[in-house]
This record gives sequence, structure tokens and C-alpha cells, in this order.
Amino acid sequence: MRKIPYRLAGAAAVLVSLPLAVAPPVAAHAVEPDYTITVDPSSTGAAIPESMYGVFFEDINYAADGGLYAELVRNRSFEFNATDASGYNGLTGWTVSGSAVVTNNDQRLNDRNRNYLSVTGAASLTNSGYNTGLAVQKSGKYDFSVWARGSASIEVAVTTADGTALSAPVTIAVAGDTWTKYTGVLRATATSDVARLNVKTSGDVRLDEVSLFPRDTYKGRANGLRKDLAEKVEDLKPGFVRFPGGCLVNTGSMYGYDAASNYPRARSYQWKDTVGPVETRATNKNFWGYNQTYGLGYYEYFQFSEDIGAMPLPVLPALVTGCGQNRATVDEALLQRHIQDALDLIEYANGPVTSTWGKLRADSGHPKPFGLTTVAVGNEENLPNEYWANFLKFESAIKAKYPDITVVSNSGPDDQGSTFENLWAKNRAHGSDMVDEHYYNSPAWFLQNNKRYDSYDRNGPKVFLGEYASLDNKLYNSLAEAAYMTGLERNADVVKMASYAPLLANIDNVQWKPDMIWFDNDESWGSTSYQVQKLFMNNVGDRVLPSSATGNVLQPKPITGAVGLSTWRTAAVYDDVKVTRPDGTVLYSDDFNDGNADGWTSVTNRGNWAVTNGAYTQTTTDTEDTMVKAATISETDYDYTLKATKTAGAEGFLVAFGIQQTGQFYWWNLGGWNNTQGAIEKGITSAKEQILTKPNTVTTGKTYDLKIQVRGTKVTLILDGVEWGSFDDNAVTEPFAQVVTEDTERGEIIVKVVNAQDTPAVTKIDLGGRKVARTAKQTVITGDPGELNTRSAEPILPVTSTVHGISPVFTREFPANSVTFLRIRTR
Repeated sequence: MRKIPYRLAGAAAVLVSLPLAVAPPVAAHAVEPDYTITVDPSSTGAAIPESMYGVFFEDINYAADGGLYAELVRNRSFEFNATDASGYNGLTGWTVSGSAVVTNNDQRLNDRNRNYLSVTGAASLTNSGYNTGLAVQKSGKYDFSVWARGSASIEVAVTTADGTALSAPVTIAVAGDTWTKYTGVLRATATSDVARLNVKTSGDVRLDEVSLFPRDTYKGRANGLRKDLAEKVEDLKPGFVRFPGGCLVNTGSMYGYDAASNYPRARSYQWKDTVGPVETRATNKNFWGYNQTYGLGYYEYFQFSEDIGAMPLPVLPALVTGCGQNRATVDEALLQRHIQDALDLIEYANGPVTSTWGKLRADSGHPKPFGLTTVAVGNEENLPNEYWANFLKFESAIKAKYPDITVVSNSGPDDQGSTFENLWAKNRAHGSDMVDEHYYNSPAWFLQNNKRYDSYDRNGPKVFLGEYASLDNKLYNSLAEAAYMTGLERNADVVKMASYAPLLANIDNVQWKPDMIWFDNDESWGSTSYQVQKLFMNNVGDRVLPSSATGNVLQPKPITGAVGLSTWRTAAVYDDVKVTRPDGTVLYSDDFNDGNADGWTSVTNRGNWAVTNGAYTQTTTDTEDTMVKAATISETDYDYTLKATKTAGAEGFLVAFGIQQTGQFYWWNLGGWNNTQGAIEKGITSAKEQILTKPNTVTTGKTYDLKIQVRGTKVTLILDGVEWGSFDDNAVTEPFAQVVTEDTERGEIIVKVVNAQDTPAVTKIDLGGRKVARTAKQTVITGDPGELNTRSAEPILPVTSTVHGISPVFTREFPANSVTFLRIRTR
């Protein structure tokens, strides 16, 4: 078999643009195949549920306000404040000329809408919306509304930034000292993505909930969704929608937005805050660093799920915070309130119109139940014992009243580690319905873990892969995800649902990437992962045809490279750095007694490094990732020792090894995640994956003796003479992956092949004696593995064609760096 070169994630390589032309079939006798795919005719594979692939929506990257939620006005109810983000205030998003003051008193619209704008005399109010401005289309209609009280004339228009009219004005007469909703319709006279909403007043008036909505929303719904984004999600044909988070669910205060709790502005997402008329919904600090209005709330999530034919899957807070906060709320009355909220949510979704919460749903315009079948409790909790105690109480209450509801537990924030193992053991012993797993890893990890679920207990809890992605947005990342997805399908008896995350990202407001769909204020485009996800989600099939594959794989390499030091929002002192062979022969040492750091270089150009009092110090406490390196180690067996002391800051310290020029490295992270957790992380060019995690705290002022023992691919970590942990990064990389499924309704076999390497893969395919048509529909996604789709160009798109030469046994050449689906009719 010919040797197949392969570019590991992040490794230096020449990226060659590949033509989109589909490779012709290859005669079986012409070339010895690189790979074989053989369908087993004697086995019956797992049924694939309709819920196999779905989407996870979280309001991150301005995915809701300024994104899927179609409202064009930013800060429409003047509720923004500095709690949401530094520099925010009640007039963020607005420019005011004249006398207008944000006011919070008992004259407000209602208790949950705390602020309003008090305007005296003539004034001009201009809202700049999101990104570059409001996006309007020529001849498009835009519904304006405002709640007002007082005596004044209001003139409303859409304009350019310099005041040029983009619509005819609408004049509204406000009369009466009670809050009243006033409406009007603006018609755009030109297309613009830098428009402004201008509101001119004359007289004394109070204003709240100033809104401008495009009439052309998704399915024309009032308080609706931005059409192009919603349609991109619909085009995926998702089996479920997981919402609303994510870290929004299990961070911040668990108390209510009410006077008794002093109206906390950084709360967990609580569904009752988000239903009913929009002017009565609470506001909140978004965990990701901005304000969320809850204009897009639970009713809209349920409605959207129904509109796209997907199962709704809400996630509820378990009263144990995660995402770096890691604390449990000890308040039994509050816990019982949240449990009752969970029961009320099911009534809201499914109850009759005569029930309390079913009536609220009907009053919102949906008397028919939404048909909720599944709820999840918690998200990535890193306190497994506290989470589990609360989960059991939620589950018990839900099952007692609604025994048919599937209740989803979770396994913490990563794909392995002590929390993961602890929670999985508890879920297995308990017999939980389903366990939610989350992980974000390098392309190499996905190519090394295709068989992850092969060994899972077929009779244990089912798996919901609620969040996953490869850590970049290039085609190569999408190929790695595609390869992994073949393993998800092959294990469809265990993995019942999977959703890439995050779903949406506003290009001007990004807190996390990679993301599936990108947008600005008037355009949207799918990432390469969007194209791959869409291909899989539109071609699932309903049953797996068991198959096997043979061919080349890549063996692991020993861990070599430079050694390094780093800090993360911490000041630290390092000393007595030494690298030795196992027999004690010194390969490198530096005790810094000479007063300099010669031989050390900065990797990230961050931090303030200097030799002080015979030690190497980093003194900033607000800087992340301050890595420096020295001494490239080419030997495969060595010991790296040093002393480390934290002197100040939020976290601990990091010791790096195996540093490569491309940005690949390993580091031992002690006192990470706000000094709550330790980990071994593996760095790639753009991000890091966790190899090993465990609870850990670093004491300020204490000197720690650290030793990293490397033996080929195996690493042992020793802290103050005691083994802290170990790992063996010895996984085989499989750049070629496949799965075969059947669409029984259409009478088609679907052969799915991923070739994540820089050379074509000649492949012999044996369909196990099935009689098939001579032609097939072929869809290929391929291109430069370093390419990504952008606002200006989408070079990575699927190409579909009809191919010939199909038979029960045939050979095809699959292009380099490609995903190929063959839909073959059976006879």
C-alpha cells in the first residue's frame, strides 16, 4: 500500500488549492486501493433517530439581540447599565440632542421594566442599532412602536448618519398621562446598512420600549426572527433545538428579578422572565458581556422549533454554577421554587388552555400545545456531588408528575477527567435517561477519537453530544468534525442527539469561535462547518448498515520540543529550571543567578518578564498567556524540573513543554479557572484542548516543586514529590473515515466518506451483495484545507453531480481534503 502523507493539525504544510471537479471512478484493476469499505450483509445496524442532529442556540456573539431576534433598535427600553458591560448606561446606542434623562422611579412602565426616558421640550433621539447601523431594504415596511405618556408630538423616520431621510416621516400625537402603546409604519425609500432611527419630540413626554421591526420577518411573525438567519437554520433540517444555553443557564444569581432580591442584573436564565408581552419581560446581564433583553424568549424558542419541525429541548438551571464560577446555591426554598418552575414550564409547553401556564401560552397566540418531550437540567457543572444531589430532586419531581418526559443529565465541562468520570458513574448507576457531553478539541483529537463511542455500554444511559466543535473555522477543522460524525452515526444506538456549537456569531461582536453561521447587520454566510453539518443533517438515513474499513493510519510521535513558562492573570516567580535525561545527565539548566534570562524568548509577546533576585519573574496580573520558552529538547525521554511560586493574581501558573514553532505545545495548568482547577492542556495554533483535569488550588506565596517526566508519548506529573497525574498521548490518527446508512423510504444507500489528508484516497467499496443502480448522486465538499468562508467569499460549498460506474463492488478515488456522500438507489 502506498504511503500517504498527512498534515497534522497546526503542522507546517504547503496548502494547495484543489479544483472542485469530482474525481472519476477508478477501474478496480488499475490501482491497488488505499482503503477498502466493506458492508456486512449479515448484520442489522442501529436505527438512527430523527433527532440525531440538531442545533444549539445560545445568546453568545450577539446571537439573539442584534442577531436572530429581528429588533433593529439597540437598548430600546433604556435598561442598559454598567453591570452589563463596562461603559454601558441607559443611553447606550442612543445619541440625544435636547433634554432627555433616563429615569428610574415609580412612574415606570412596570416593575420589571425599570427605566424610561423623560424628555422635556424639543429633542432629537437617534438610535444607531447594531454593527454599522440599521439595515433597511428599499420599499421594505418597518413597524415602529413606542410606549409613551404625556403630551407631545413625535416624528419618526429612518435616516442616514448625516440625517438624510431614508423614509417618509410618521407623526404620532401622544396625549394622556397613562402609558399607552403607539404604532406606525415606515417604508424605506432606499437600501442601506448604515441607517439610523430618528425620533423627534416636541412637548414633555416619557418614552419606553422604542422599537422598529422589519415587517418581513421569518414566517411574518410579530416580535419575530431575522429571516435570512432563521432560514439558514431551517435549511439544516435540524431534529432538535437546544436552548437557551450554555453558560447563560448556570451562571450568576439564581434569585428572581424582583424587589425581594433587589432586582439582580446578573442572573441565570429563568424562563418565566422571558414570556408574556415583551414590555413586561425582565432584562439581564448576559454572561458573555452585554445586555440581553429577553425579547427572544421561551415562547419564541418553542415557536421557532415548531416552525422548522424540530424538537424543543430547553435547559434549566440546577442551582450549581459553572463556566468558572463553580459554586452551589444553598437555599432549599429557592431550589424548590426552581423545581416548581420546571414543572410549570412543562405545563406552559404542553398544558391545556384551562391550566394556569397553558393559558399564558394560549394568550400569546398558541393554544395548541408545543409537544415538549425532553428537558435538560444543568450545563457543565464542575461540582459533581452538589449538581447530582440537585439533579435527582429535579428528576424525581418531573417524573412524578410527567413520567414520559425525558430528563437529561450531564457529565461536566469536558470529555474526560475526574468530574466527567464521577458524573458518568453516578448516571450509570442511577439509570439516567440521557447524559449531555460537551467538548471543544483540536482537529487531531477528532481524527484520533472516531471510535470513542464504540466502547460505551449499549444498555446504559444514552448520549446527547450537546456541544462540540474543532477549534477553528477552516475546512480542515470541518473535515475532522465530519470524520468524527461518521463515528456518531455508527453508534446511533448510543448517541441519540448531537449539536455543533455555537450556532451564530455577529462578526463585529465575537466572544467565542469557531461558530457555524456568521453574520453582520444585513448579510449572513455559512462557515465550512455549516456546509458539512448541512450535508450530514440533510442525508442522515434511518438505519446504519454495519461496515468496516481498512487502510493507512498515522502512529503517534514522541513529545519533543522547547520547554516554557507561562502565567494567566497571575504574577509568579520561577527558579532552578532544569532538563535532564532519565540517568540525570543535564540537557539544560538555568538558575538565573547570573542575573539574565539569556536563551529565553517570548512566544506570545505578553507580560513583564525579568530576572529579579536570582529568579525569573512575571509581574503583571491582568495579562493572559504570557508564555516564554527555552531549550528545544530533541530527545524522547527527559525530566523537566523547576520551582514555581505565585505572588499575586486570580489564577496559578503554567509550565509548558513540547513547544513547537507552529504553536503546538502542552502545558501543566495549576490553579486555572479562577484557581479552582488544574489541567494538562494541549495547544494548537488557535486554541487548546484539555487532556486531563482535576480540582486544584494554588496558594499565594508557597513555592512548589514541579517535575514533568516525559517518556516518549507518556507523561507523568509530579507535584512536591507526589504524582499529580499522568497521560499517554498515544492515539492513532485516522485521516480516512466512513459510515454507510440506508434511507429505506427512498430506497437508497448513503455512502459517506471523509478523506482528511493531502492526497486522494483510492477506495474499494463492497456493498455486501446489494443490487444497486449503475448511477448515483454524489455531493462533494473539498478545497484548500486552510480555507474558510467569509463575508466576501464562500469558496467551500458542496458540488453535486451524477456519477456512473456504481455496482455491488466498485472503486472510487475520493479527492484530497474532502467529504463525499454517494446516494445509491437499490434495486
